[in-house]
Amino acid sequence: MAEAEVLVEEYRGGSLENVHEGHICGVMPNGEVKYAVGNPLHRTFLRSSAKPIQAIPAIVHGVDERYLLDEPEVAMMAASHRAEPIHVAALESMMLKTGVREEQLVCHPTYPLSASARHELIARAGQERRIYHNCSGKHLGVLALCRKMGYSTEDYWHQEHPVQQEILRTMAMMADMRQDEITVGTDGCGFPVAAIPLQNLAAAYLKLACPDLIADPAVRTAVEKISGVMHRNNRMISGTGLICPELLADNNIVAKGGAKGVYCFGLREERLGFALKVMDGSEDEWPLIVASILEQIGYRRKETIDRLYTLYPVDIRNDNNKLVGRNETVFELKTV
Repeated sequence: MAEAEVLVEEYRGGSLENVHEGHICGVMPNGEVKYAVGNPLHRTFLRSSAKPIQAIPAIVHGVDERYLLDEPEVAMMAASHRAEPIHVAALESMMLKTGVREEQLVCHPTYPLSASARHELIARAGQERRIYHNCSGKHLGVLALCRKMGYSTEDYWHQEHPVQQEILRTMAMMADMRQDEITVGTDGCGFPVAAIPLQNLAAAYLKLACPDLIADPAVRTAVEKISGVMHRNNRMISGTGLICPELLADNNIVAKGGAKGVYCFGLREERLGFALKVMDGSEDEWPLIVASILEQIGYRRKETIDRLYTLYPVDIRNDNNKLVGRNETVFELKTV
């Protein structure tokens, strides 16, 4: 199998300071690889890039309709939120509507990931909360599904729980795999987390962008709803100044990242799905890598690429805004 290749080099004072290696895979509707850097079969844990897929069973079973959840609340099921005020308001409303109690969430109490929200909370002597955890929307969605289906809520995070088994079946279907081919571990929030090859992960994201590729009509309808909600409520999906809201502002792209360097997106018009892994686990380089992928395939919406470069400029400036270095993407997409 191909080794990881250098994706981004960082220079300071003309000298190479950091090197970020990784893998990239782009697939077509038939699931075959069209573009590759490194090993398209590299197996990675999805981490939070799984969330739009993990949300599918709740929508298939009508949790949003049963509990009258609005679009920002549905978006939280697929979100890695930063506990900004708009996120907390949606989460508290979800609990009120579904009857799920905060203490039922297995994710650990924490402070907001948003620096401004965290500083404001500490300034008023606020305490850590479970809903401040960036995975809490996913947990609330699954707990609401448990309540609707009459399943146990005490062990909803166990791999053997019926909801987790349905999520695993959905993952296998979206990724064109058998369930027994999926490696399952435990995520930081306590949820089961799948590991699959990048080729299959890219195929799943292509289906998120192009639901017509999904044979099951109920799943297809659920994906149409989830992807639409992610576009119309893009600020809910992560946080201010991050890559997901900027990509989701483009209605041609369905995108979501996960911890430890995994990022995925599907392109509707081009009918391509991409998944990438930065092997040192860094997330900072995502905007540069995605921008370079879009440029190399001739993506026509230049404004989307420009927003990515604004998020993570090529120029490296220090705290005094002095130019001190440069980021360079050095990979070339290989046509397979």
